[in-house]
Amino acid sequence: MRSRVTLADVAARAGTSKTTAHYVLNGRDQEMRISEDARQRVLAAAGELGYRPNLMARGLRTDVTRTIALITDTVASGQFAGQLVYGSLEAAARHGHLLFVCETDDDPEIETRLVEELLDRRVDAFLLATSSTREVEIPPALEKSRLVLLNCRAPHTGVPSVRPDEVQAGHDAVQVLLDAGHRDGIWVVGEAGEHVVAGRERRAGMRRALTAAGVELAGRVECHWWPESAFEAVDAWLAAGTRPRALVCLNDRVAMGAYQALARHGLRIPDDVSVVSFDDSDLASWLQPQLTSIAIPHYELATRAVDLLLADPVAEFAEHRVPMPVRLRDSVAPPA
Repeated sequence: MRSRVTLADVAARAGTSKTTAHYVLNGRDQEMRISEDARQRVLAAAGELGYRPNLMARGLRTDVTRTIALITDTVASGQFAGQLVYGSLEAAARHGHLLFVCETDDDPEIETRLVEELLDRRVDAFLLATSSTREVEIPPALEKSRLVLLNCRAPHTGVPSVRPDEVQAGHDAVQVLLDAGHRDGIWVVGEAGEHVVAGRERRAGMRRALTAAGVELAGRVECHWWPESAFEAVDAWLAAGTRPRALVCLNDRVAMGAYQALARHGLRIPDDVSVVSFDDSDLASWLQPQLTSIAIPHYELATRAVDLLLADPVAEFAEHRVPMPVRLRDSVAPPA
């Protein structure tokens, strides 16, 4: 294997002292009033030899490694991993940092071990991310570290967080139906528990839009956030004789179950029933007709979080909300 080119090698090739080469390669040549000729010789020598600085050694000296870590519960292996990790990687690279991606499987012991190992490697800053929006506890070892929360929050800690604007998303979902002319027969399908933060905030936004339009919600169909549960609940509800004009499903998986139940009862989308949903997962494009859905902006969430994490001065505590774009497709039409 070829040995690593050292600063001494560059200095010898350039015919300068090691100190001169050090200041030139760190952009500090003006401090030492190094001549332009010497500066050019050092830069040329570094290029010819393929010199790369020893970042580990520099980190030991300066306590800055230009690395950050993304610690997730199940995000990295989940369905939305691609854009979130990609956005984090791109933003880290734009700031000249490398990114570690770690997954805890929502296990506190694994989380503690990962955090300790990352701190041992002198990682400069941390993103703590969750797959579903919820409140979290800050690992004790990170309490003095530079930290931003992604898709979660830790009240009363002073740690900034970046989250999708679920309240506005709920408003926009209903507004899609209102703009299409729907004024009655609008039902919400999904889990109503207050512990489901995204659902709670989406419903708050829906109420805001309905109140502003002077329209009342027809009711709610309770089910878990999965296709099987949604199918069973909507199927039983339709069998009881209910005929909705429009459904707001709390995520795309719920919408998939609703699609199947509506088809079983001979109801066509969007001719008989309009459907709008949230997440804009792959399901939204696969379903027929394609599903109108309010997207979770995973890439934008990640880049915003990294920018806040590496801001100078350090970002102060705030809940930063990222807009959720509306993806209009074929599942919404004016009421028959």
